[in-house]
Amino acid sequence: MDFTTATIHLLKLLADFAGNYGIAIILLTLVVRLAMWPLNVHQQRSMKMMQNLQPKLKAIQDRYKNDPQKMQQKMMEFYKEHDFNPMGGCLPLLIQMPIFILLYSALMSPQFIQMAGDTSFGFVKRLDTTLRATAGISNDGVMGASKNDTFILGKTATVYLPNNQVLENVKIEKPAKALEIQGDLIPGENIDFKVSLDHLDLKFSQLDQIQKADITITDMNTKESEKVSFVRKADLLTASVPSVEVKQTFHWDVLVLIVLFGLTMFLSQKVMMATQKQPEGSMDPTQQAIQKSMGTFMPIMIIGTFVIIPIPAGVLLYLVTSNLVQIIQTVMVNKQIDMEQERTKNIATDSEVANAKKIQQKD
Repeated sequence: MDFTTATIHLLKLLADFAGNYGIAIILLTLVVRLAMWPLNVHQQRSMKMMQNLQPKLKAIQDRYKNDPQKMQQKMMEFYKEHDFNPMGGCLPLLIQMPIFILLYSALMSPQFIQMAGDTSFGFVKRLDTTLRATAGISNDGVMGASKNDTFILGKTATVYLPNNQVLENVKIEKPAKALEIQGDLIPGENIDFKVSLDHLDLKFSQLDQIQKADITITDMNTKESEKVSFVRKADLLTASVPSVEVKQTFHWDVLVLIVLFGLTMFLSQKVMMATQKQPEGSMDPTQQAIQKSMGTFMPIMIIGTFVIIPIPAGVLLYLVTSNLVQIIQTVMVNKQIDMEQERTKNIATDSEVANAKKIQQKD
């Protein structure tokens, strides 16, 4: 079982529990964020430590500004002395990237499209749709298609042999490459498909007896799936499927999710920066200007990227939920760290007072 299939199975389990795939994606987000909670706490502690060390780091930079090599050496020594890893904050992001890619692959896969691609959630009409996509009606016997669409087979087939013998769930090897179109694809006319018998995972003696097979075909552009009956011709399975031309549609519900992602990301960065305020003059002005610009323009840049790159609504739902959890976590963890620092400060103050009293008594 590959990772994409495993992700789809996990989503199905969560959907069976919650009753909806949209809620399943939110639950998956919560599971991921909770699993990463210790790492994120460590990240925020590192940021707090960086905040406390910033004045000393700036002093090193000012002292060795004319000797970059010496500056780098002294900063590495300073990090080692304080047991601080400046790259430690990147670990949660590195872990989240594979999860994002897996979820993207799962929601764009034919398996999910066939199983729950047309699932709605709230104002989102389809979890697998992107900002600009064509919409086809699955299992109506007619394939909605555009001129440059690509098609893929399902992972299994129902195969019919002589004497009414039926083989269910016959595995198809390399389903992404098994399907071919005969001739040109002209929307509105029948699409002629062919599949080599060699792509069916059967014994040679069974391959020789195949009469026909039912296989699901998915249009990767429209997300439409049709169960197609193939008949045997020589060493091929062939089918002719009626088609109708479909045009690209702009999905406003996906645009809303993209905007929500940008807003929650902006708010998350604002909350993060509010808890990392540096003492006046402790940060290099150029670095401070860059940090402020990044916090403002990064969400805008990502929104622009998501408008261009087709991101499924389900993945955007995951990202929005993740940002909201990040905001809550940042506030909670930083309050906890501030309380710990306050207690440490009070203990240190009480200790100093006690030592001062002891000295007075001796005098």
